[in-house]
Amino acid sequence: MTLSRQVEATEPAVPAVPAAAGTASPTWSPQVSAATRTLLEILLGTAPPVRVELWDGSSFGPDTATRVVVRSPEAVRRVLFRPGELGLARAFVAGDLDVDGDIFDGLAIRGALSNLPRRLDTAAGAAALAVLRELGGRPPVPPPEEARLHGRRHSQDRDAAAISHHYDVSNAFYRMLLGPTMTYSCGVWASPDAGLDTAQRDKHELVCRKLGLRPGERLLDVGCGWGSMLIHAAQHFGVRGVGVTISVEQAAEARRRIAAAGLADRIEIRLQDYREIPDGPFDAISSVGMVEHVGRAKLPSYFDSLYRLLRPGGRLLNHGISSPGDPAGAYRHRPHLGPVPLPAGRDFLRRYVFPDGELHEIGLMTTLTQAAGFEVRHVENLREHYALTLRAWVRRLEDNWQVAVDEVGAGRARVWRLYMAGSALSFEAGQTQIHQTLAVRPDAGRSGQPLRPRYESPAAPPHAPSAG
Repeated sequence: MTLSRQVEATEPAVPAVPAAAGTASPTWSPQVSAATRTLLEILLGTAPPVRVELWDGSSFGPDTATRVVVRSPEAVRRVLFRPGELGLARAFVAGDLDVDGDIFDGLAIRGALSNLPRRLDTAAGAAALAVLRELGGRPPVPPPEEARLHGRRHSQDRDAAAISHHYDVSNAFYRMLLGPTMTYSCGVWASPDAGLDTAQRDKHELVCRKLGLRPGERLLDVGCGWGSMLIHAAQHFGVRGVGVTISVEQAAEARRRIAAAGLADRIEIRLQDYREIPDGPFDAISSVGMVEHVGRAKLPSYFDSLYRLLRPGGRLLNHGISSPGDPAGAYRHRPHLGPVPLPAGRDFLRRYVFPDGELHEIGLMTTLTQAAGFEVRHVENLREHYALTLRAWVRRLEDNWQVAVDEVGAGRARVWRLYMAGSALSFEAGQTQIHQTLAVRPDAGRSGQPLRPRYESPAAPPHAPSAG
């Protein structure tokens, strides 16, 4: 049993409303169909960007190849009890709401949701009552894919449960989704048609060059995933490596891949929290896609821990998703659907994808990095690259849809389809960013960095450290 089973409800469990006796699948009355359409037209407008179809064959909107399909009035009931993002997401994950066609075109309905009324008018109220009268007036049970963690936020036990919820799904599923590189982070694309595998190898190469890795150096990879970064660094830069993860499944697969690559004598994978690493110093540290799980309150101790684990002159490459602006977080921490603020803690990503995940503004991250004693040397925004990476993952998922459903179930496959497509659109719109930050632990004022580093070309040979 994985740690993902260590969850409990944070809201009271509600019994499901049973279907009518003797019926395998409910047949809804014409009144419910009419009421659902009324509510959808209020929610989306009478001219949504894509066609909307109901379970009874009725529809409205333009004649588009992509259709938003309401398979059950349960979708509306979910939104009535949890208005906004969470209700819609629950309907999608449960299969009550679907997108037939291009998921990116389907998500265009998000723009229409900016016109959500603050309260129901008479017609909408009557329609809502008609739906609830037939379906029942109690809240639907959330889909089982929804995580509800317990314990102190960002304690080691709760962090392990949060990580397990997302990463201990199935190594076979991730192999299908990510391809042979098994790399679950932003690739680096020389061009949009470079291809996913090439983009991921180029990302590993860029990280290694920014870190200035040399043969025989000791590299720590924090949140090492399935070991891909360490394998690349050992094969192409001759380092010795230690990788830590708190995902049981990742650790097992990383060890298998490292052994298959003939690198078991040079790379060690540990099932270990970064706060428990006892055996520094390291020459370099890579942290790729891990800082999002740390939490604002723990960021100072995170950077302090990495500083302690580096030798003087050692280098840190921190690669993480970030939010644009608003370092205080007052607006950012409230989930939004378009410009509409929603109740705190009700958003889709925190419930279904990254429990307890937090995004931080790059200025804040830079400040805290330097407050720990580091000197920040280089910052790069790769948000367009992550949009391309996410779109490639969506294509792989949709091309292998039945394989994914057979491996992890339809609900979890729908979670990944919705979250990856929505995230790609967020990166494209500049609503989410991702930064690589290179920092060094100074050695008596010496940074050890070249005067004009060239990260896109082969690393320069070892040289005498600069004066700063």
